[in-house]
Amino acid sequence: MTRTPNKTRPKASTFGVAQIETRPATIEEFLAQQHDQDLLRFITCGSVDDGKSTLIGRLLWEANQLFDDQLATLQKDSKKYGTQGQDIDFALLVDGLSAEREQGITIDVAYRFFATSKRKFIVADTPGHEQYTRNMVTGASTAHVAILLVDARSGLLTQTRRHAYLASLMGIRHVVLAVNKMDLLAYSDTVFKGIQDAFENFAKPLGFEGITAIPISALKGDNITERSVNTPWYNGPTLMGFLETVSPSAPVRKDTMVFPIQWVNRPHSDFRGFSGTLAQGSVHVGDAIRVTSSGQTAQVAEIITMDESLSEAVAGQAITLRLDKEIDASRGDVMSLAQTPLETTDQFEATLVWLQPEVGLSGRSYDLKLSTQWASCTITSIKHRVDINHLTQQTAKQLQLNDIAVCNIATSKPLVFDTYQRSPTLGSFILVDRISHATVAAGMISHSLRRSQNVHRQALTLTRADREHLNGHKARVVWFTGLSGSGKSSIANALESHLHTLGMRTYILDGDNMRQGLNKDLGFTDADRVENIRRLAEVAKLMVDAGMIVMTAFISPFRRERDMARDLIGAENFIEVYVNTPLEVCEARDVKGLYKKARAGSIPNMTGINSPYEAPLTPAYTADGSQKAIEQTVQELVQLICV
Repeated sequence: MTRTPNKTRPKASTFGVAQIETRPATIEEFLAQQHDQDLLRFITCGSVDDGKSTLIGRLLWEANQLFDDQLATLQKDSKKYGTQGQDIDFALLVDGLSAEREQGITIDVAYRFFATSKRKFIVADTPGHEQYTRNMVTGASTAHVAILLVDARSGLLTQTRRHAYLASLMGIRHVVLAVNKMDLLAYSDTVFKGIQDAFENFAKPLGFEGITAIPISALKGDNITERSVNTPWYNGPTLMGFLETVSPSAPVRKDTMVFPIQWVNRPHSDFRGFSGTLAQGSVHVGDAIRVTSSGQTAQVAEIITMDESLSEAVAGQAITLRLDKEIDASRGDVMSLAQTPLETTDQFEATLVWLQPEVGLSGRSYDLKLSTQWASCTITSIKHRVDINHLTQQTAKQLQLNDIAVCNIATSKPLVFDTYQRSPTLGSFILVDRISHATVAAGMISHSLRRSQNVHRQALTLTRADREHLNGHKARVVWFTGLSGSGKSSIANALESHLHTLGMRTYILDGDNMRQGLNKDLGFTDADRVENIRRLAEVAKLMVDAGMIVMTAFISPFRRERDMARDLIGAENFIEVYVNTPLEVCEARDVKGLYKKARAGSIPNMTGINSPYEAPLTPAYTADGSQKAIEQTVQELVQLICV
């Protein structure tokens, strides 16, 4: 494949006359030209149909980046899918998915590389639809500049404001406000100025270093690479002129080395190294390094790449560090220079962008990935949701798809961290659903919570093993789950009575009893049910530490919360008992009259009627609460507990 022609090629012009751009005649000249060029990453974003894909297609065309076969395909596809009649539809250069071409929208993030004589570029075309906000966040995470397109006919829309806020949140400091489709409004300077003023007023709190407004027509080419005769009232840069000259904000804290370990490299018994990508700072042979989690130190004996050994490595390089002595470190650990140690925390405030239709709830447990570190975590509180249109704070009890909210998060173990503003590597994370393994949120850390550094675990003289020895049996949690009226409390009571006769120390945590005291402030919404189970699990954990056998008789309808309890208490101490009684049997019993009230509509969140129950997939024991005799069930559970 070749470009047409190799040396010169007519370039589209807003003046209606072909302009000739001279290009290197040989590959050697081309490589020499690009050797010292820097790389600028930018995104195009904004509301749907504002012309993002068309703009990128125009940039590729103007930069003379199309091969012969691409040009032929573009001309063919423009006739089949295009929206510009017999003219070229530049959007088709970027909208590569068949669904995108059929619907005329962008769905996935499309990355394109191109270069001019002054700079190399990687552009991410991000979707405009609100449902694909997560894709926009992905594209913005590595960008230096955001081109925010606005349809001159529509002005600022909710999604325009959302993308501006997200760009600020992801650390982008330079924004181009590209007011597009000016040709459809006779290139009105009044319209352009009104949109520019409205955006600058909106964006004042967002902290952008620079906002450059440019009137353009992506379709016609106005002010893309050449100043347009249609906008004589505009004296700012062209879009390409801005991209070629803007200086992206320099990364913060270059002096701090951050090396997340991705792999312990041990090809044979005589070599042990730690492999990963140097995320921040630099490292030299002879530097003293520290493993943050353990505090162990060593010196760098060798820095190895795929091709050679180096005396120095800088951020962005994939390297293996061989140290002068053996230390205990593995995947998930983070190394730093010994003289500039990194901080850890297990509680912090962060801004979350919620990425899934399933709601996020305070108290629910998720898996958290920060760099190469993994931990389970809980959203301990949702402090407020951000109103995109007005940049105000709103109260929220749960997180909906595309919500942006400030939350407090607690992790199961201390993690190496920094604020996102200072270190995107150690300040950004994702939350992963523990059941579906889907990424549910992207987060940016604001700061560690002060109380996490003021609270320390107190060492106790007596341990759980001492208490178990005194009691004469192992501690366990027998977690009964099932519908209301399934027989959970009856079986738990019978089991406790039998264990008591055997001389075992026991206690029942019953759902109704807990709601009369510790959980009396909670209702029956999904969020309250999650918090109800979280508190129960914490109490059960303390009682296991006391060496007791604890029985919990709660509906506990959600698998996630039961899994959270198992992880908190320890799988080896957790016996999940599913009391499998059909709904019609439970409803026929209706000991407390709850089903009757639910059918009448007076109980809006009755499990099994108008609120879901998620049965265990692999319980340790399944009890038949409708037919099997309680005595037989108790005998079988005793055998399970006393193993």
